[in-house]
Amino acid sequence: MIALLQAAGAVPTSPKELILNASTETQVVLVILAVLSLVSWAIMLGVGRELTKALKSATAFAREVERAPRVESAAVAAKHSRPNASQRLLVRALQFLGETPPAPTYGDTGAVLSATHAASRVETLRLVLDAEALSERDRLGRFLPWLATIGSASPLIGLLGTVLGVINAFVGIATRGSGNLAAVAPGVAEALVATAAALSVAIPATFGYNILANRLNRLDNLLEGFGTTLIAMLGREGRL
Repeated sequence: MIALLQAAGAVPTSPKELILNASTETQVVLVILAVLSLVSWAIMLGVGRELTKALKSATAFAREVERAPRVESAAVAAKHSRPNASQRLLVRALQFLGETPPAPTYGDTGAVLSATHAASRVETLRLVLDAEALSERDRLGRFLPWLATIGSASPLIGLLGTVLGVINAFVGIATRGSGNLAAVAPGVAEALVATAAALSVAIPATFGYNILANRLNRLDNLLEGFGTTLIAMLGREGRL
């Protein structure tokens, strides 16, 4: 009986036929999943390339500054280097120093006031650098929440397609009044296609989100360490 139905084209024999012969609801779910898959891959490729470039350039500049004998040498290097996260932190630190000159000292009381002012400047500079690093993180990771949403929502969308497919299968069985394997199998297979499509979207998106979030955390740690290095250099030269 099944062989006769397959020969007549009533029973799909491949995933392509399942999709083409699926109900409208299932096809809509599959189209949504296809769009989400394209969006997730675009985010993974685009953000991944941008994060890799940003991490590489920021690491190279941070090492160059650490080898510089003085902050002035690092400032010259910043002017001749390509814009990157570490370079922007250095520029922001120099801007802060220009905006808030050290307080003058007068006698013992002035020395105490100067020490207090220096401690306040160090703390303020740390906050300024943290804000700049947070701005870099937000800029580079602005699309990661979309990737996390796709990874978590795709299985639910696929489950919706599966439920709708099973409902259509049982409605078809009740309409035709037949519950044999040839009548049940196509509807169930059609329903499971939505689940398989959802998993094929969610699994890469979840892996991609974790990998990109790890790279973003590495950049965040790099900028935090670079900010500490800048403060130490400025303190050693007595500019705080």
